[in-house]
Amino acid sequence: MIKNGVSLAFMIAIQLFGPAAAFAQDAVFDTSQQIGPNPVLPKPSQSLFPALKVAKVVGWKEGETPHVPDGLKITLFAKDLVSPRTVHTLPNGDVLVIQSRSPAGEPNSRPKDFIRGWIMSISHGNQGEDKKSNLITLFRDINRDGLPDQRYDLLTDLNSPFGVAWIDNILYVASTVGILAYPYELGQNAITAEPRMLTPLPGGPINHHWTKDLALSPDGRFLYASVGSNSNATENGLEAEKGRAAVWQVDRQTGAARVFASGLRNPNGLSFNPETGELWAVVNERDELGPDLVPDYMTSVKDGAFYGWPWSYYGKHLDPRVFPTRPDMVDKAIAPDYALSSHVAALGLTFSHNSALPGAYSNGAFIGEHGSWNRDTFNGYKVVYVPFENGKPSGKARDVVTGFISDNNARGRPVGLGIDGTGALLVADDAGNAVWRVASSDGAVSERPIGTDHIGVVSPNSQSSTDRHLGVTTPSQTEIAPATGQ
Repeated sequence: MIKNGVSLAFMIAIQLFGPAAAFAQDAVFDTSQQIGPNPVLPKPSQSLFPALKVAKVVGWKEGETPHVPDGLKITLFAKDLVSPRTVHTLPNGDVLVIQSRSPAGEPNSRPKDFIRGWIMSISHGNQGEDKKSNLITLFRDINRDGLPDQRYDLLTDLNSPFGVAWIDNILYVASTVGILAYPYELGQNAITAEPRMLTPLPGGPINHHWTKDLALSPDGRFLYASVGSNSNATENGLEAEKGRAAVWQVDRQTGAARVFASGLRNPNGLSFNPETGELWAVVNERDELGPDLVPDYMTSVKDGAFYGWPWSYYGKHLDPRVFPTRPDMVDKAIAPDYALSSHVAALGLTFSHNSALPGAYSNGAFIGEHGSWNRDTFNGYKVVYVPFENGKPSGKARDVVTGFISDNNARGRPVGLGIDGTGALLVADDAGNAVWRVASSDGAVSERPIGTDHIGVVSPNSQSSTDRHLGVTTPSQTEIAPATGQ
């Protein structure tokens, strides 16, 4: 039973662990202080059981939609999905919706992990275990009116897919254990050929953060894959973190891979800024240091950079739980570009440059915030927009898509984002089993479809720095625990 947004698991925790399970940071905290390049960071506060407020997923009733500001309109793009996680637009305007369930079998390393697992099952809702997920569905809008005319299941029976990319008649799919390459020509309605494994990625048996996002470099040479950590803060041991908490760079021709950047606890939303060619990501930071630590963030992803996890957060702020200490690694840690506030669970990122949305959204980034469960008041559960100037964030995040939370219940939860073939924003809603379309209220559309994979922008991440790294590291950086870009 859920009452006032607090789960039965919390009541169980109080019985099991006593008063120590009560919230450690109980003062009212203004989360807006943690949005921007210089977030307020309270002192860490540890407790036997973390703060909780869990929204029960109730879904969308017929005719209900999320809310958008004046100047925008929102409509249902696709329904009857099973846990849609990401969206991807092909150069011909076809939209791929990646539906995915987490892999089974993650062991519980601590007693409170049993309760955490139960809470997470509530926060994701009933996906209908008898319904098939782990597939990629293609939607085709022939007349570009924003309503799909055709729907095809392009690939089925995948292993927890998440990120995709397309170039040279090859569809790359990042499953939870590797990057697969499928022959695929635009316009086809099915893929029947067997894939080849381009490169394996760290998977089970723990696979705590299982999503693997994917982005194609603007020169078409490399794929970038996100690999989340195997724990919250190394409770499964450092050896379990080999090659993880990192963004990998993979040569598309050979499959040769290296760690491009590290110290990123759970990176997702990999996206190249079309203006600068620079890689960006959103990152879920660590839990159990209090409801107001640590801010999740959006950042440019720099070659060889180390962002702190597990030894520090937001630059050189020490995590007191992690041993052995590594002052040498803390000294290397750099602060990310832009904080989003704590526990918003940012999972989606897309730039607005190729959209047909109003001018207020002409140069910036949309971010999908899946929503908190581990703080005493809700945070996230929305899509926000951060304006950019000269390739960097230049103002406060503002709400764009809201209404996912109502009376302590979750109608849905936003995840991946993309721009469709007409220039509208697409929002994957994994708890609502839908994809929403946000367009300009005046009906404006783009002149032609532009795919998610932006080819032709000069990228600062390519060629010179890459050639001196690929294939020459001993031992392989993907075998270092935890991964480092050094």
